[in-house]
Amino acid sequence: MSATYPHLDRYRFEEPIYVTRPTMPELDEFQESLRRIWESQQLTNAGDFHRELEERLAEYLGVEHLSLFCNGTIALLVALQLLRINSGEVITTPFTFPATPHVLYWNRIRPVFCDVEPRTFNLDPARVEELISPDTKAILAVHVYGNPCDVDALRAIADRHGLHVIYDAAHAFGTRFRGRSLAGYGDVSMLSFHATKLFSTLEGGALVAKTAAQKQRTDFLKNFGIAGEETVIGPGINGKMNEVQAAFGLLQLRLTEREIADRAEIARIYRTRLEAIPGIDCIPTTAEVEENHAYFPMLVDEAVYGMSRDQLHTTLKEFNVVTRKYFFPLCSTYSCYSASASARPENLPVAHRVASRILCLPIFGGLSTEAAETICELLAGLHAATR
Repeated sequence: MSATYPHLDRYRFEEPIYVTRPTMPELDEFQESLRRIWESQQLTNAGDFHRELEERLAEYLGVEHLSLFCNGTIALLVALQLLRINSGEVITTPFTFPATPHVLYWNRIRPVFCDVEPRTFNLDPARVEELISPDTKAILAVHVYGNPCDVDALRAIADRHGLHVIYDAAHAFGTRFRGRSLAGYGDVSMLSFHATKLFSTLEGGALVAKTAAQKQRTDFLKNFGIAGEETVIGPGINGKMNEVQAAFGLLQLRLTEREIADRAEIARIYRTRLEAIPGIDCIPTTAEVEENHAYFPMLVDEAVYGMSRDQLHTTLKEFNVVTRKYFFPLCSTYSCYSASASARPENLPVAHRVASRILCLPIFGGLSTEAAETICELLAGLHAATR
């Protein structure tokens, strides 16, 4: 029972509703895949499942050159090495998961934090150009929640200044922009297949490159730099995806379109119902984007809703609704980055405002429409209780 709002207990769930849950293939199908792995006795190093998944994903995404990785962070780390960016500065967003700036640090690159747009929460191109210096090597942008960055503006800026554009597309699997996979934009794009993602290989990730030569170099880099039995082309890393991950991914890929459709229905309910609740705002949609519905973020206006984002986050837990403050705190506030001039709060006003108000609601294919309706009724009830 809620200690503060007992009259709303009819909206309390018996078990926690988490912000996401993984889509799981049928266990007997996965066991059959494991049997094949046992028979082949090849656990890694580009076995049958690895090669098939790489082909299937490239086909599904409509890209030519895709390389699988053990996780998205290592993929992004290798992307910088692929483009030979290992010094200087890279302009990036503070409104992201820690891995985005951390890969810059690990490559001895200084992250330069840029403010975000108030509508999409993606890098603000108008601010990007102001931050370019003689040491700038690239723009590392994130398609936050799977919503496309302003790819045209960022490409134009990069071309004017001779910079690379790298996309952290960890949230963007299955998103299409102007009829084309979002993974196909930029000089290289990283995808994450972590267990919390829309499409999962337990852990895993991928890089999408532009040319066959880049893919070949990527595949060398993720395998210790080994180019042949007696040839090592340079310092590489162990970033390979194993056969168990790939086998799981092949089964998951069959479920992806159904998962997106189920999430779309949950998102439709949220958008329709939340429109009527004062102080709750959702990211606007556009006809150019076919969404993957990887997340459902909303902004909480304390003055209008009646409680702060943090109060709402805590109160929802009393009703077994587990939300997430993605992405709070901003990466620019971490002690390892906060001394940078670009990390000063006055340089990132929009990002700080968004981070203080953002809350992501539960969304996954297994969430019932009845549960989504109940969550909306609870949010409406909590607002009414503050009046």
